[in-house]
Amino acid sequence: QVQLVESGGGLAQAGGSLRLSCAASGRTFGFYDMGWFRQAPGKEREFVARIAWSGSTYYADAVKGRFTISEDNAKNMVWLQMNSLKPEDTAVYYCATARLGGGTWIYDYWGQGTQVTVSS
Repeated sequence: QVQLVESGGGLAQAGGSLRLSCAASGRTFGFYDMGWFRQAPGKEREFVARIAWSGSTYYADAVKGRFTISEDNAKNMVWLQMNSLKPEDTAVYYCATARLGGGTWIYDYWGQGTQVTVSS
């Protein structure tokens, strides 16, 4: 079992920044890639960013160049630095473990989410 707890959400103005944190506990953290997702009201949950165990990073086009995912395996922490925020970034943000299974990404464990609200 892996437990994930997000924090750092809140209210920001357009153009501002927030830094989300995800603290992991349980099974060895380094076996998984880690991802951030978000879900806006009335919309499906969508991929935001992923960091591989190797350190490679991947981003959704909507956040590329504005958001940065990072991690510290020794501290079992993952962060999402969000800059140049836009009102359309408003959503509940979740971190999740990620692994490839049969050519498909599988997200076994999820945090409870943290609300990010960006005002115009």
